[in-house]
Order: sequence, then C-alpha cells, then structure tokens
Amino acid sequence: MQFDHQTVVKFLEAIVFVGALLALWSSVTNFSSVKRFLIGRPMRTAELHAQHTKLIWFIALPILSADLYSSVSYGPESGITELIKLGPDARWIILPITISTVMLLAILILSYIMGIWAYPNGGGAYAIAKDNFKPRYVALIASSSLLIDYVLTVAVSVSAAMEAVASAYPVVAPYETILAISCVLFLVVVNLRGVAESAKLFAWPTIGFMICMLILIFTGFFDEINHGFVQPQTPSFGTVPQGLTTLLILKAFSSACSALTGIETISNAVPVFREPQQKNAIKTYIALGTVTAITLLGFAYHLYVQGISPNPQNTMLSQLTGIYFGHGVMYQIIIWFTFIVLILAANSTFTGFSQLAAIVAADGFLPRGLSNRGDRLGYSNGIIVLAALACILIITFRAKTNALIPLYAIGVFLSFTVAQFGLMRRWKRVKGSNWKIKFAINTFGGILTSVVAAIFAFTKFTGGAWVVLIVLPVIILFSLAIRNHYDNIAEQLRIDLNLTHPTANKVVTLVLVSGVHQVVNNTLSFVKGLDVDPIAVYVGYDDESTERMEKKWKDWGSPCRLVVLRSKYRSLLEPLMRLIRAIELKNEESVTVHVVIPQFIPRKWWHNLLHNQSALMLRLWLLRNKDIVITSVPFHLQK
Repeated sequence: MQFDHQTVVKFLEAIVFVGALLALWSSVTNFSSVKRFLIGRPMRTAELHAQHTKLIWFIALPILSADLYSSVSYGPESGITELIKLGPDARWIILPITISTVMLLAILILSYIMGIWAYPNGGGAYAIAKDNFKPRYVALIASSSLLIDYVLTVAVSVSAAMEAVASAYPVVAPYETILAISCVLFLVVVNLRGVAESAKLFAWPTIGFMICMLILIFTGFFDEINHGFVQPQTPSFGTVPQGLTTLLILKAFSSACSALTGIETISNAVPVFREPQQKNAIKTYIALGTVTAITLLGFAYHLYVQGISPNPQNTMLSQLTGIYFGHGVMYQIIIWFTFIVLILAANSTFTGFSQLAAIVAADGFLPRGLSNRGDRLGYSNGIIVLAALACILIITFRAKTNALIPLYAIGVFLSFTVAQFGLMRRWKRVKGSNWKIKFAINTFGGILTSVVAAIFAFTKFTGGAWVVLIVLPVIILFSLAIRNHYDNIAEQLRIDLNLTHPTANKVVTLVLVSGVHQVVNNTLSFVKGLDVDPIAVYVGYDDESTERMEKKWKDWGSPCRLVVLRSKYRSLLEPLMRLIRAIELKNEESVTVHVVIPQFIPRKWWHNLLHNQSALMLRLWLLRNKDIVITSVPFHLQK
C-alpha cells in the first residue's frame, strides 16, 4: 500500500477543513448540544458502580498490560541507540542490556506481588507512602513522580505509535506532530465519554500485538535454523568498541529500562479482579512478566543476529519485520497492531492519571476541581490536564521518541523506590507470617530501584532529565502550598456551634444607575421587591450631565433617593469607593454595603464588543478588594 505525497497533503487538508467546519458549527450552535454529541448523555451518580465489572485474570492481563507490554517495541531500541555512535561493534551489547532489563523486571514484579499481599484494595505508591511515612512530602514524591510519568507515557506512546506508522509510510513523517496531537485529542474524547463498559473490547488489540510479537520471534528462530544462528551480518560477540565507557553502558541500560514503565498498573487495580482478587492479580503479574521477558529477549536476540542498527526514519521493529516478511500483509498487520497498542497504552494512562490526581486532590494536595466527576462519571478535569501537558511535550520534542526518552522513567523509578521502602516499613511494623522474607525482597527491590533512579538522574541529566528533577520538587512545593491554603481556609471558616450564631446586619443598598431607561427601571423594580430603601448612585463626568440626570430623575418622580457623584478623572470606581468609605465611617455598628449593578445582555455574542463592559469591570474589582455584597440584575436585549 503506497500513498503519494499529494494524496497525503490533500487528506490532511481535508482534516483541517473538517476541523474548521466543526469549530464554526460549535460556535454557532448551543455548546451543550456539541458536548452531548461528542461526550454523550450525562450519567447519574447511581450508575457509577454499575459500569464496573470484575475481570477474570486472563482477561485482565491484556487490559492492564498495554502500558508495559507496548514498550517492548521501543525499549531495546532506546538502549542500543545510546551506543550506536561507537560503530557496528557495539550492536552485540543489546543482549546484556536486555538481559539486565529482564532481571530488573523479575525483581520488580516480585516486589509488587508483596505490595498486593499488603494492600489488597489497591496499593499504589502514593497509598503505600501515605500509610507508612508521616512526612507529607514522601507521599508527594510518589504521587508527583507518577503524575509526571503518566504525562510522559502519553507523549512517548503516541510519538512511538506515529513513528511506527511513519516507518511503514515515510510520506507521513513530516506530519507526525500534528497527527500525534490528533491522537491525543481523540483519546480525550474517548475518555470523556467514559468507555469502562468497552474495556474488554480493548483487550483484543493487545492480544493481537502479543501474538504478532510471538510470531515475529518464532519466525526469527525458524529463519536462524535454516540460515544459521550466526549470519554474515551478525556482529561479533564480545568485541569491546573503542570509546566504550561504564557511563555509556549505564546510559544505555537506563534507556532500555523505559520498557518497564506501567508495571505498577496491576498492583493499583487489584479491586477489579474476581475473587480471590490477590491470587488472580498475582497470576496476571506472573503471566505478564513471562510473556514480556520472552518478547524482550527474543526481540533483542533477533536484532543482534540480523545486525540491525537504529534508524531515525525506520524503527528497529519495522526493519526486523521487513527482513522476515517483506512489506506484505504480515508486515502491515504488525505495524498497525503496534500503532494501536501504543495508542491503547496512552489511553490506559488517562484513567491512571485522573484517578491518582483525584485521590491526591481529595487529600488537599492538588486543586479540588481534579476530584470532581464529569457528566460521564470520569474525572474529566484530570483528563483534560493530562492531554494539555502531553500535547506541550509532543510539540516541544516534535513527537520524537528518542528525544523524550531521557525524561522518561525517572518518575516511575522514584515511585518504585518509595513504594519498596514503604513496604519495608510496613513489614517491620505489622510483621506477620514470613515477614522477614518479604522484608528482604522489598529491601533488595528498594536498593535496586534507587540505584536505577540514580543512574537515570546521572546519565540522563544533560539529555533532559534535569527538567524532571526540577519540575518534581516544584510540584511537591506547589502541592504543599495548596494543602496549606486549604488548611488556612478551614481554620478561618471554622465556628463554635455554641457561641457563634447569625445576627442581623444593617444593610445599605446602593443601585448604580447610568440614566433613566428600561434597564434602570428593571433593576429598581427588583430592588424594591427586597423591601429595602435603596439609594440610586449616578457618577457624572461634567456639570451638564449631572444637572441633566437630576432633572430627569425628578421628572420621573424620584422613585428613590438619588446621590450624584462627580468624577474629576472620568472614573466610576474612585467616587464610588469614596461613598462606600463614608457609609462605613458613618455607621459605627456592623454595616453591610450592598451594591446592585444593572447589566444588559446582548442577544448576539459579538455585540459585547460594541460596549465598554463597565458593569463587569466594577463587579470584578469590588469582589477582589471589598467585603461587600454585589448583585447583578440582567436585562436581556431582544434585538
């Protein structure tokens, strides 16, 4: 299947045209109608629990493994990319790097199995840290690290998906960034609609990708049986290339470890399993670890045998698939399954980010708006925030996976480390059966993950890791400031139920008037219905206007007392503030100033541009600077 450049350009122009039509349509139609079309009908709160079903472990496996398993398509390539500048002799190092990655995978899975036993209701790193460490910042290290990693997961997965397609269709390469952003926006709509009921459907692409990778690996073994396990293009094993250093090896290892992100998903999702939940979650971990290890080792081995080198225009997976299957049907199937599963990996992250943000927000460390459920019962604010941050990264790094990898996985390994040390404290505190063995496993895991996190920070610092290492403490400080703000508010709002009771305040009602017309009549009619004695306030800029207003008011029958203020500098605010201060000084007892502002509402949105919006500006300034009550009385224009 081939597409010429002109066809692709026309296709993209059509997308832009359709997008422009949709934007125009949404601007001239009711927003709620557009929202209903894209997101669907609002759901009742009572439907929240009805949409969750318990999963059998072998169904949960593909659903929860998309994030981890999809990264095998770019993990080994990310590792060898760091060494390829040393020349062809460095290509064999992909084997020991991948073996080390698989060993780390096994240790992490064993450590997280310990977490499942300790927290059967879902033991995410934040929950573990909050339960086992008193200082707030420790739990915030875990949550902030994971939130950063979730953002990077979306950016990396979508970028890798576009690179997979661009490898098969090079004509798409110039448009990777805009297409990646389009994919993120599509995922936003999918998640805002709430597709929990379709979760089982999402299992099939992951199963398809697993099958494709296993077919690729076994095809490689058949090829090697026929043509030899050492072929002419196979690099010599054990040759030490000139310029190879320990630092380079560690840098390559840390890049390859990007294949381990998403391993915490099963531990966080224990409640979605059928009973016995813990055993089924552990079965899923063992199955996922086994198939991921086989895939990583087999994929890396065939890359070594075929002597494949990284190519910015053609992924190593695409190169290997092309060698075994050409560019026929099987090649197309593998490429498109790779694309789909990488998009699904990003999709699963939307749920993880929004749920974690909601939990942290409920504890008061993030804006509480992140804990609000949207029309479809998902945490829509968190979904939108994640998409916006991921799009910023995609645009900044032009949807290039290798450019994003240096920022990737630092956060997740920090959260791994916090979780391991939290479990150590738990075993020491709770003890129980075999607690010493569990303690030893998590101790070893904690030391290992902290070493890997340090390797990431050191080897990737100049490549972009410094960004994460700066952003992480900023988020933690920001979270602590938010919690301090909420605590201060709670302290100021707290009352003694026995001593504090509402009492009647004296209220002085001021009605701002700009003349004698229908809007003012509508406003005064409203105020008189409150059974108060209002004071109309008119601000004049010259003697002529004030005299004209006083005469017209008298001719109207003086519906209430009129106070005319003169403004030397053509400002509404300055004379009004003088009047409010005078009222407050005159009344020694408690007095509340009530300012009523008439406001006419134009029929068409662009009519607002033709008016000075003085009512809106007054309202904003008074709310920000004075303890007064403000009421806007609308008058809707008909033409």
